[in-house]
Amino acid sequence: MIDINLIREKPEWVKEQIARLGDEKAPLDDILAADQRRREIIQEVEELRRQRNESSKQIGRWMGSIKKLEADIKQAAAGGQPTQPLQTQLNSLQFNADESKEETRVLGDQITVLENELRIVEEKVAELMLWVPNLPHESVPVGPDDSHNIAYPPQGAPLPHFTDFEPQAHWDLGPALGILDFERGVKLSGSRFYILKAGGARLQRAVIQFMLDYHVNTHGYTEIYPPFMVRSAMFVGAGQLPKFADNIYRDAEEDFMWLGTAEIALTNLHRDEILDEAQLPLNYVAYTPCFRREKMSAGRDVRGIKRGHQFDKVEMYKFTTPETSYEHLDILVKHATDICEALEIPYRRIEMVTGDLGFAAAKKYDVEVWAAGCQEWLEVSSASNCEAFQARRANIRYRPADGGRPRFVHTLNASGLALPRVMIALMENNQQADGSIRIPEVLRPYMGGAEFIN
Repeated sequence: MIDINLIREKPEWVKEQIARLGDEKAPLDDILAADQRRREIIQEVEELRRQRNESSKQIGRWMGSIKKLEADIKQAAAGGQPTQPLQTQLNSLQFNADESKEETRVLGDQITVLENELRIVEEKVAELMLWVPNLPHESVPVGPDDSHNIAYPPQGAPLPHFTDFEPQAHWDLGPALGILDFERGVKLSGSRFYILKAGGARLQRAVIQFMLDYHVNTHGYTEIYPPFMVRSAMFVGAGQLPKFADNIYRDAEEDFMWLGTAEIALTNLHRDEILDEAQLPLNYVAYTPCFRREKMSAGRDVRGIKRGHQFDKVEMYKFTTPETSYEHLDILVKHATDICEALEIPYRRIEMVTGDLGFAAAKKYDVEVWAAGCQEWLEVSSASNCEAFQARRANIRYRPADGGRPRFVHTLNASGLALPRVMIALMENNQQADGSIRIPEVLRPYMGGAEFIN
């Protein structure tokens, strides 16, 4: 989440930034109203506590005087002196003391009522803050939607050209080779599921293993094998809840939710921790299957294996200091494109405009690969700098080396890369006239030395 002090101090500026994102549901006015009431309650409680403390002190003074008078009455009675005047004073003091006690009790009851209201208001503010998106970095181009994103020139391997035959899309090529089965996938699980088999299953496993090895051995990441189900609080920490509740698969009885991305687990690895600055940056990589309940329409955009409720992904994740996070965003993009280079896939970088940033990112780039059969650029990586947005939600801080109070880390994530679109590019770009698929050299050791899928 963003810093609530920013909303307090610059409400109109924050509204302008959110308007650039195209988010019409951020409840800023409700937050300001609830926060104002919160501060009013705090002031009221402080004043009532002051009055209660003063009343308690007065009771103490009354009780001291009462004790002295009782001693005086006892002494007067013992000496045969009249005690009625002293008794009258005692009765008056006892009356005043009882009134102060009642006032203290009433003040205590009022404080209890206000403290209960304060708890409810603070919970409301906290809930409302979860619906506020991250604010765009000043360098993000302003644009209403993805049609305004900036596409940079293609890089890597040249776009493939087929002179002897018409290239097939993977939805035809895969079944013809016997490595992709849509009908049995639908039979098992329904629409948007499929089966990879034989060389197709082995190719995907090879790609995953290669990417993990490359990120660990070449890029220096630490590999993580996380649970594929985590508690709902982890989704809140990563910025997935409550915004994207409809997209999450969950256990009907336990507080378990299936990962839609390894980012959710990796974000919360250091939840509620204070790291030392010397530990940063922390660089993690993880493979997980990913599960997303997405409403998908029919048509070209979802044909084949481009989109599904289950897919595999290798995810890179970084914890950094605020001063170095944008340097590491560039590194993440480079590490994603290194995989494209190694796999001999043409790729291009896309810079996202404000209207296509999403919920948690302050700045984001996509990496797209070319698929020659379906003649499309397909997104295989989304690299985001979330700055302190996730760190505030998950309470992840670091202790500066030069002292001072702990600060929130910056978190970054990028696919490195996402399947199955990598599979689409590998299949379609490397298809041969005889219907076989050439295996890129870096994958052959993972494929038992095979050069083709026949």
